[in-house]
Formats: sequence, C-alpha cells, structure tokens
Amino acid sequence: MKLKVQSYSGHKADQRPTRFTLHGHTFEVKEQIDSWLGPDHAYFKVRADDSNIYILKHCAQEDEWSLEMFRQGGRE
Repeated sequence: MKLKVQSYSGHKADQRPTRFTLHGHTFEVKEQIDSWLGPDHAYFKVRADDSNIYILKHCAQEDEWSLEMFRQGGRE
C-alpha cells in the first residue's frame, strides 16, 4: 500500500520518516524503533501517535513509500 510520507533530511535525503498519511489520516511518528537497509530499499519500524506500530519501506530509486506491516496496540 503506497503512502505519502514526510521525512527528516539531515546529511542525506529521507533519513527517517516524521509523519505519514494513510487512508486520508495523517499520523505523527513518535518513535523510530528500528531501521535497516535492504539491497534497494530502506525500512523503518515506527510507533505512531495512535500507539500502533508500522513498518514503512522507502524505495529511493522510485522515491516511493509503502506500508509493509501494521500491528495494533503497539506493544513490543
């Protein structure tokens, strides 16, 4: 599922997501739990302001973001 994502750009572009829009609702990223790089993608495990956990995937070549996983409740 494709997302609209606003991200923090420090020493590189799209360093980490700060908010994202899903089904017309905007969520603030309250915590970045983890991140890792794949061959062509970056993944971010985040807790949003609704206390749920999301894994967001960024494909830099196409500059596209997608939702890869959602977990309700946000408990580790």
